[in-house]
Amino acid sequence: MSDTDSTNAVCFAHGVWCRAPLPMAATSGRFVSGCLGRFGDMAVARFPSVVLDCDDPGRLATFYGALLDWRVSADDGWGEVRNAAGDQCICFQRVDQYRAPDWPGQDVPQQMHIDVMVDDLDTAEAAVVALGATRADHQPGTTFRVFLDPAGHPFCLCVS
Repeated sequence: MSDTDSTNAVCFAHGVWCRAPLPMAATSGRFVSGCLGRFGDMAVARFPSVVLDCDDPGRLATFYGALLDWRVSADDGWGEVRNAAGDQCICFQRVDQYRAPDWPGQDVPQQMHIDVMVDDLDTAEAAVVALGATRADHQPGTTFRVFLDPAGHPFCLCVS
């Protein structure tokens, strides 16, 4: 294969046939596929969502629905919030014997967190605290603030 060959090639990361390999010249002499998780010309999946474990899915769905002004739906074992278009979603699932993350400690690691953009940190802080969030004691930056949602998951309000 030449350094400008654009024929199909197996993606080394995904083991599928790709239509957009990167030329060897652009990858320091190594042939690397440019598929980036795609199969041919079609994405394998779409509309990703985040699912948070918790003890009360309805409570978290209500919190994040108010935070983002998204539609809320919930029952005893599952809750979710969706944007107006319905193509973005955050979900919440009940877990027996749920233990809140210990942030910034690692006795019960956070495993993931959500960052949301805001225009003003002080105004947004007052709003999320009124919704039921708690400001974390440890604040490691100046362009964001760390809070804990009602189930103890860390999330950040960010201005950049």
